[in-house]
Amino acid sequence: MANQLTSNAEALRLFFTEDIYLIPQQAVTVGESAVKPMKVEVVFKYLGKNQKNILILVNDDQNEVSTVEGRELLRKLVKAIDLTANDFALVNYASYKGHHYDDFKTTFGCKLVLAFGVGASDLNLPVQPQNLLVDYNGVKFIFSSNLDDLERDLPGKKTLWTSLQQLK
Repeated sequence: MANQLTSNAEALRLFFTEDIYLIPQQAVTVGESAVKPMKVEVVFKYLGKNQKNILILVNDDQNEVSTVEGRELLRKLVKAIDLTANDFALVNYASYKGHHYDDFKTTFGCKLVLAFGVGASDLNLPVQPQNLLVDYNGVKFIFSSNLDDLERDLPGKKTLWTSLQQLK
């Protein structure tokens, strides 16, 4: 009998007519080699249009963005640096815990990241100071406390305000 192995794509389509799904998991050992799963890109739910590649991360398990007071503070901070909803993407990190900065960078092409209640270590980045503008690998970051906590932290708000003015 002749060899029945083929790698002809047209012939293989006759035999493989079902959909094939990729299920993320740890590397699987097949025979003597390890097969590593492909990285699946995350689809983030966000507000805004991200036209200026500015990522705003909040961290609130109870609300879509924050409490009324926290949203008002965020509105004032965004307005202070002349941004509109068209300019940024607003993501609630509480829905994506465990995802790192690289995941967000791939999706949003970040030039500036404002993180409220999300620490640098949460994003798998080196530790950074609170409320200060820092540059890391060509991207500007400001890490601050959760919006509700920041609302009650007058010294923290003053330091943050000074840092935001450097963005103008």
